[in-house]
Amino acid sequence: MTEPGLTVLVAARDEERRIGRTVAALREAFPEADVVVADDGSRDGTASVAADAGARVVPLPRRGKGQALTLAERECREGSLLLCDADLVGDLRPLVETDTDLAVARFERRAGGGIGLAKGVARALIERRGGRVVEEPLSGQRALSPAARAAVFPVAAGFGVETRMTIDALRAGLDVREVELDLEHRATGRDLAGFVHRGRQLRDLLLATLAPQAVNFRGLRLPLVGAVVGVVVPSVAPVAAVGLADDLWSGPERGFRAHLRGGATTGTLKLVVIPLWALWRTRSVSGAVLVSLSANVWNQLDTRPGRALKAFLIGSVLLGGRPRRAVALAVLLAPYDLREMTMLGDAGSNAFGAVLGLESVRRFTGLRRASAIGALAAVTFLGEQRSLGSFIETTPGLRTLDSLGRQP
Repeated sequence: MTEPGLTVLVAARDEERRIGRTVAALREAFPEADVVVADDGSRDGTASVAADAGARVVPLPRRGKGQALTLAERECREGSLLLCDADLVGDLRPLVETDTDLAVARFERRAGGGIGLAKGVARALIERRGGRVVEEPLSGQRALSPAARAAVFPVAAGFGVETRMTIDALRAGLDVREVELDLEHRATGRDLAGFVHRGRQLRDLLLATLAPQAVNFRGLRLPLVGAVVGVVVPSVAPVAAVGLADDLWSGPERGFRAHLRGGATTGTLKLVVIPLWALWRTRSVSGAVLVSLSANVWNQLDTRPGRALKAFLIGSVLLGGRPRRAVALAVLLAPYDLREMTMLGDAGSNAFGAVLGLESVRRFTGLRRASAIGALAAVTFLGEQRSLGSFIETTPGLRTLDSLGRQP
């Protein structure tokens, strides 16, 4: 990698005291490079200090390190990329000069830190999923060739970005090397704040490497967590399972007609399995229709963060706040879904819809059940004719409710 065409990308959050020094050092070391700071929702003067030091700042809502890097990378010019932490002290030129696809800085000296749990888990995950033993799995100082950049972006969410990046590069057959450098950065201590940070780091790297991944409407790569609905509510586990299959192997088909025209697809599998399961579960044709329509409608709603979960919670209120375990899970997942840290996917949206369908079958008979089926069929028909999302976004009251809590 050489400097011409190089972009230096720094993810920063609340680094007002350090970002100016870091940007100044980077501009001195790489005078021809474009220094870009991805400001991950800082609540201090990080953005203004970085701009004053000569960086181009990309202001972003507070989502997480991986999300900030993904969104800011799109604002960077083509070519090689150098990733750098906002609190770094040291010379990164040897990293850029290394003739490899992905060069990762390994610190000569260790300062502070915890007991090594997160780092040890990250090493084990890279060895298991990438087939390589590495010394520094969590280093944020990384030089990427254009090929590596194309292979790893969009990167994994949160603090799982570095571990998953190494795995992706190795699995893509790229050359990955560690370069020992004399660097320093602010060490996370062994106090409460330090252990909370490491807990988040451990959570993120597990989600980034073990959970299925998908790209949302904004182009962010997020872990799919919807299958947990089938664990918490075992009665809908088959729905979550076929939904997860659709998440992992689906094609471009959307809607009943597209799936039927597409032939043997994972969407077609859902069209067969969910009604049959619902028929077995309810022992009723009308019950099977109600549950199947409910699962499909909630799947149609899951096109923006938090939308399907809000609809589920409203539906559960109308059903007396039940089933309680599913309601508790929806409340727990909602902040992560709204902040674009995780995604429900088809596994979660289909399963939450099926939960409401089963509860409706238990409560509704006769005319009330027929009315519920008619309402869901009307929504399904509307979704076949036009996007439910566009209908919500063009209807004033629904648009306001839909946007509550969502990141801009």
